Amino acid sequence: KVPVVGFDIHQKRIDELQSGQDHTLEVSPEELAQAEHLNYSANLEDLKECNFFVVTVPTPIDEYKQPDLTPLIKASESIGKVLNKGDVVVYESTVYPGATEESCIPVLEKHSGLTFNQDFYAGYSPERINPGDKLHRVTNILKITSGSTPEVADYVDAVYNLIIEAGTHKAASIKVAEAAKVIENTQRDVNIALINELALIFNKMGIDTEAVLQAAGTKWNFLPFRPGLVGGHCIGVDPYYLTHKAQAIGYNPEIILAGRRLNDGMGAYVVTQLVKAMLKKRIQVEDAKVLILGLSFKENCPDIRNTRIIDIVNELKEYHIDADVYDPWVDGAEAEHEYGISPVQALENGKYDAVILAVAHHQFKDMGVEAIRALGKADHVLYDLKYVLSQAESDLRL
Repeated sequence: KVPVVGFDIHQKRIDELQSGQDHTLEVSPEELAQAEHLNYSANLEDLKECNFFVVTVPTPIDEYKQPDLTPLIKASESIGKVLNKGDVVVYESTVYPGATEESCIPVLEKHSGLTFNQDFYAGYSPERINPGDKLHRVTNILKITSGSTPEVADYVDAVYNLIIEAGTHKAASIKVAEAAKVIENTQRDVNIALINELALIFNKMGIDTEAVLQAAGTKWNFLPFRPGLVGGHCIGVDPYYLTHKAQAIGYNPEIILAGRRLNDGMGAYVVTQLVKAMLKKRIQVEDAKVLILGLSFKENCPDIRNTRIIDIVNELKEYHIDADVYDPWVDGAEAEHEYGISPVQALENGKYDAVILAVAHHQFKDMGVEAIRALGKADHVLYDLKYVLSQAESDLRL
């Protein structure tokens, strides 16, 4: 629609996109080839002609589960160096309410020498894409917009309306837009935590959780959540941004943090269940070989950010169990860099004491139970975390 510069500090990413490839698989080579107004650069000087900046850097948490705004601050420093009078900076990264105006704007002012809402303006429009989902794309997901003044809010909304076919929702303020984003994933996190807790209860009672959820799902307003590991760059992270801000203003968010604790403990629970099942089959636990099918944080997607499969791997090590990870979607070098894991490149039959079906990639669904069972030794445990198989086909289900 308009001339755009795609900027990244990693030259490798720029080179990849210029060659017409996107390793995230979110955009096809055909789509990239059609983007005639799009240029790429790792050179900050190339942004001097831009007047509308969209910041989409990661907002992770640190080892203490506190927000790490470093990428956001660094991006603001960079933009501040090329900011001109009349420019608008819109943030899309997930933050706690108030972060844009409290943490980012002062950095823009410092590095530009300009005055906020006089020389330059800001907005917040949270991203809502769903990695690996080819149905819900940027253009057909309704977009929240906001601006630092009523006039700028209208302008930001108009710019996004150039491309958002599903329409926009103009929030009353930047803080409202920030809060809306952070509660979207917090709500999902708490709902999944409830289902995970129910799974723990039903497992103790010898009741199949999926059967219960299918029965309850016949009621028109029952929400179709499923138990599992909660990873990724949003659901397992965003709630900590909200709880950080809540604690900063003197409120202890009990339900949100309880949900986080429960979800963060699911990897350890899975391994405990697996070890118990192995012992019941008289399978030696120490030095056992376990295959984990899947490493990405969700199915049919190469994204390994904040994948909780790593919790299973680390917990297995505590039992001196040797774990292999296989994932046809994941880049081995990235897995090695991020987690110190070297995924196996090929599957070997008859090798494993246990197989954990951890991610519901279509390749694993296509294998079927016989091919998956063939990977195990004569005596093995098959643990299906994603309900890919029926209850009768697997030894354990979450």
